[in-house]
Amino acid sequence: MADMSETGGSAGSGARPRKRTTSSRQPVKSTATSTQRTAFPGISSRAYEHPADRAALVALRSVPGFDVLIKGMFGFFSERRLRMMFLGSAVRVDERQFAGVHALFLDAARILDIEKPPELYVSQDPMVNAWTLGLDHPFVVVSTGTLDLLDDDELRVVLGHELGHALSGHALYSSVLFSLMRISGVGTFIPLGNLGLRAIVMALKEWYRKAELSCDRAGLLVSQDPGAVTRVHMKMAGGARVSDMDLQAFLAQAEEYESTGDAREGVIRILNLMNATHPFAVLRALEIKRWVESGEYERILAGAYPNRADDPRTSFVDEVKAAAASYKHSFDTSPDPLFKFLRDVGGGTVNLGNWFADQVRKMAGASNKSDDED
Repeated sequence: MADMSETGGSAGSGARPRKRTTSSRQPVKSTATSTQRTAFPGISSRAYEHPADRAALVALRSVPGFDVLIKGMFGFFSERRLRMMFLGSAVRVDERQFAGVHALFLDAARILDIEKPPELYVSQDPMVNAWTLGLDHPFVVVSTGTLDLLDDDELRVVLGHELGHALSGHALYSSVLFSLMRISGVGTFIPLGNLGLRAIVMALKEWYRKAELSCDRAGLLVSQDPGAVTRVHMKMAGGARVSDMDLQAFLAQAEEYESTGDAREGVIRILNLMNATHPFAVLRALEIKRWVESGEYERILAGAYPNRADDPRTSFVDEVKAAAASYKHSFDTSPDPLFKFLRDVGGGTVNLGNWFADQVRKMAGASNKSDDED
């Protein structure tokens, strides 16, 4: 949830929290009680992961010795240092401290079938922050600004989002991203020396933006309340006064952002995201709406989801095909005027959607298959 690279751990909203203390939190009516919320025994993170997120993770994990190398670089010192920092400066959540938040967190872990939940800390910070840190033993941090801004149903979304990061193993690779971002900043003083790092960082940022979309879905699986997920994004964009906002207008705003203008605005949209680690809040709300409308959310609720016991048998080639198909579909159906222009230009010469899919497969090292196999 957090945009650590740009705001020191901020969720990137810049929203000003309401002036009320955490102890004044009042339970709100939910669309489902804890006992009514469906649990997902043995659910694999593949159930909610965006295809491009999944394929990137499979690709990284398939490199011999990659995990060992990265853990050797970042695990021994950084994880211990980070945990000790929050152990000494924040409040560790349990049945005695922030007991209500603790209960929500345990219920979120129950739903995602996480037998041993990560440690959870509350950190004094007026910004709206929540993030997952660590490598072998990740832990979750939530700011007081987040607790003050969100009601209990919305907080479930954020806690589920962060547990999604932990279940997917994102903490390891996001640690690589944020460390490389610091290194690439230093590298600007080395002529041409940071060009390769910049390319890697941009690729990892693209992955991380997809990882955020993945974990928004995990937050929905935990809350089982699409309205609560959308309210979180509305508050991230506009602050606490949701009564002054309108859900349909908010989603229409996202659709307008995607489709307005001409090819020039399309280029601007690409430039807007180049240095961002997170999608914009209005677009995240629209992505959740589309995921629900796809029927995938209902299928998971009905028990049709991949099991983590089958994860070791996951086919790398299949994951790359799914990512390629996802990018192709996004290109072919995008309302962005720039993409429309490229489709029109390419229509008489080459199928650019298939071309983009081929590039994804080639970059991932997959065999060059014909398009009718996607």
